[in-house]
Amino acid sequence: MMKHVIIGTAGHVDHGKTTLIRALTGRETDRLQEEKERGISIELGFAPFDLPSGRRAGVVDVPGHERFIKHMLAGVGGFDLVLLVVAADEGVMPQTREHLDILNLVGVKKGLIVLNKADLVEDDWLELVKDDVRETVKGTFLEGAPVYAVSAVTGQGIPELLQAIDKATEAIAERDTSGPFRLPVDRVFTIAGFGTVVTGTLIAGTVRVGERAIVYPAKLETRIRQIEVHDQKTETAVAGQRVALNLAGLGVEEIERGSVVASPGSLTPSTLIDARLLLLAHSDHPVENHQRLRLHTGTAEVLGRVYLLEKEELVPGESGLVQFRLEEEVAVRRGDRFVIRTYSPATTIGGGIVLEPAASRHRRFDPKVLTALKQKEKGAPEDIVAHVLESTGMAPRTTADLAKAAGLSEAETQAAVIKLVQLKKAFTFTLEDSTYYVDALACQQAVDRATQALALYHEKYPLRLGVPLEEVRARFFPEVSSRLLDPILNLPVAQELVSEGDRVRLAHHQVKFSSEQEEAVQKLLTALTKQGFTPAAPSEILSQIQPKIDGKELIAALLEQGQLVQVAEDIVFVRSTFEDAKKKVIEFIKENGSITVAELRDLLNTSRRYALPLLEYLDTKRITRRVGDKRILGPAAM
Repeated sequence: MMKHVIIGTAGHVDHGKTTLIRALTGRETDRLQEEKERGISIELGFAPFDLPSGRRAGVVDVPGHERFIKHMLAGVGGFDLVLLVVAADEGVMPQTREHLDILNLVGVKKGLIVLNKADLVEDDWLELVKDDVRETVKGTFLEGAPVYAVSAVTGQGIPELLQAIDKATEAIAERDTSGPFRLPVDRVFTIAGFGTVVTGTLIAGTVRVGERAIVYPAKLETRIRQIEVHDQKTETAVAGQRVALNLAGLGVEEIERGSVVASPGSLTPSTLIDARLLLLAHSDHPVENHQRLRLHTGTAEVLGRVYLLEKEELVPGESGLVQFRLEEEVAVRRGDRFVIRTYSPATTIGGGIVLEPAASRHRRFDPKVLTALKQKEKGAPEDIVAHVLESTGMAPRTTADLAKAAGLSEAETQAAVIKLVQLKKAFTFTLEDSTYYVDALACQQAVDRATQALALYHEKYPLRLGVPLEEVRARFFPEVSSRLLDPILNLPVAQELVSEGDRVRLAHHQVKFSSEQEEAVQKLLTALTKQGFTPAAPSEILSQIQPKIDGKELIAALLEQGQLVQVAEDIVFVRSTFEDAKKKVIEFIKENGSITVAELRDLLNTSRRYALPLLEYLDTKRITRRVGDKRILGPAAM
């Protein structure tokens, strides 16, 4: 599967980030008239980026002006690789440092340093700027990162930078595409004839056309009507791609930047968040208890107050456990990164990681609360196992499987999965003395998709029993082996799905013939029975009996029910006639050791046209086995 990567820019205003992206991709990311008139980026810009290796990355170009830092913050959460752009004629500037702080705080791990406008300076000056940049990035994820001197205007160094970017993307880990999908919204607009469209970087999971979704934190229900990736329509999109989603049933005024489109039930909006907060070492002031701050997470910016749970104040360079009490709900998950800025004037002073996304109010300095939060920070066994289950999607896992993946003992893992089952975050079943566990949300989503598809199938084919079991497995439960699918379909969450033989149907679905269809069926069966081992094609018979009946669907229904047996494309026997022929073949072989096509023709008083397909069909069912021109008994007849 092709790796999907998001490449972002960072750096001070007018250092040439947008011009650099244009030189690398041939695309213009400034789309607003004001941006073109002023020559600076105001909003986030986006473009596809075709790398020399053939990979197609997505580019997010962020504004560099200090007034638009909040826009920059809305774009950095999905970065896999960043290009820190510094103008060679100016060197490191205030927003260079602030952007670097933000990148560190949100957990970006990989990047390259680009000295743009290298054509404007002498070599000696360029070396001084390189030294200044290297000193600036010490202690950050960019320490030791290569520095590339380029000119986005003349093209100097661009081919070398392009190759370096391509090589850097090779080391980026593929994002987890299983589990619930999540897309923080960075743009909302409407298209005539289509309705509301949102864009963003898909940071987790896989999203599919037709599936249900919730817009958090407002909890608005919707359906994915259409998906585009880099202006190309697609049926699915996966984590690591820039995505546009056309949402059904919602107005553009109901969604805003900061909303999150995600799988139903995957997020719990809250105004209370427990977290570990780190204050930047070079921050000018400490953080005091009850201080009003701006919290940025994903694409959202929310005002709130911070409550210090273990200290009277946080001084620059310190970290502490805190609770944010926000003025609006946000939808985050444990482990999400955030950035905090002062209320006024807005300045980046720190950030951290979410420990509890939907907390209850705590008393400060409470030992039980602090112990519990430190355990969450460390990772409780059930949290670790829940993450493993979520990352494996619908694939059932034993305790031993989970223990190995989680790095826990089997005893710890067993206690964790019992708790997860009690909390209804996991389902369990037993098969052949082995107990399996599966993520509850992934299971619910797969069942929902299968239920919707079966409802449409029954509507289109009311006379058919259901969809072939293997097709249901391949389409909706691809991670589940064939032997484990039946136990999955017997879970309470799948009570609407009924597995019968090799078919799956909805519980309420029953095949019912109309009186006209029932009459045609009886006449067809009677005619085929009379014709014995030389039957006419059922469609021909039906066209004479009831020309207005949909013969194809009626025959398909009778084949599914087993009343008819199809041995070739146009040769169909009544079940009793077929069983009679099979019995005669078995008895003949037992008496004579083998049977030929000619012998079967004479035995059934039929023709080669019927005898040969009948023997070939018996071969496929392992009733007979071909040896040269003869058939002997197969294993299924023994």
